[in-house]
Amino acid sequence: MTPYSTTTAPARFLLLGDSHAGPVGRAAKEAGLSFHGGPIGAGREFTAEFFDVREDDVVFRKPEADRYYRGFLAALGAAGLGGLTVPLVSTFGFSAHFVATLENWQVYRVRGEFPPGFLSSRLFDDIVLAMTRGALAFYRQTRALGLRVLAVMPPQRVPGHSDPAVFMAAQETIRRAVLALGVEIVDVRVRATDETGFQRAELCETNDTIHGNLAFGRMILADLLACGL
Repeated sequence: MTPYSTTTAPARFLLLGDSHAGPVGRAAKEAGLSFHGGPIGAGREFTAEFFDVREDDVVFRKPEADRYYRGFLAALGAAGLGGLTVPLVSTFGFSAHFVATLENWQVYRVRGEFPPGFLSSRLFDDIVLAMTRGALAFYRQTRALGLRVLAVMPPQRVPGHSDPAVFMAAQETIRRAVLALGVEIVDVRVRATDETGFQRAELCETNDTIHGNLAFGRMILADLLACGL
């Protein structure tokens, strides 16, 4: 796990996330944009309960993640999350390929297929939201603290152990839920995908089935800057 903080000028945002935060941090570092933060764990660690609330702050349950987080806060001069004076950019909850793991969904198939309307049903939404409840609780807490929060949609890449249809539907369920909490969504899918709906090859990390590359990070950074960061 590699934080990508820069300190050449007053920081413009705090970046917290899983490995999908990596390309964003690398792009910001390349551009000389001052920020603090980076990936603090794997995507599967930020779906169910992964933090506790402490007054106007959160404590990550995984010691390594909390250690990184405390270092970022110290660099920003903040005693806790409630004292943050810059926007928060996060990828928590958007590693939809974990949600879409094939084994999770076999029980809902009938003769190998989902029943008509299943992926747009209330039941599907409830399952996805239950699986990502920790990330939703995190966004809810940050908004309760009055923070400006921007959540980044994931690369449109689905590894072989995940169901593409579930991935596509699940990320939409998560997006709607996060948006309803007052979080801004950074969504570059229209520009990052080809006619198949999946990530364009030139925006994919080489020899990797999940992540976007630096070019993808630059695309996200451009949208963050357009949002005023």
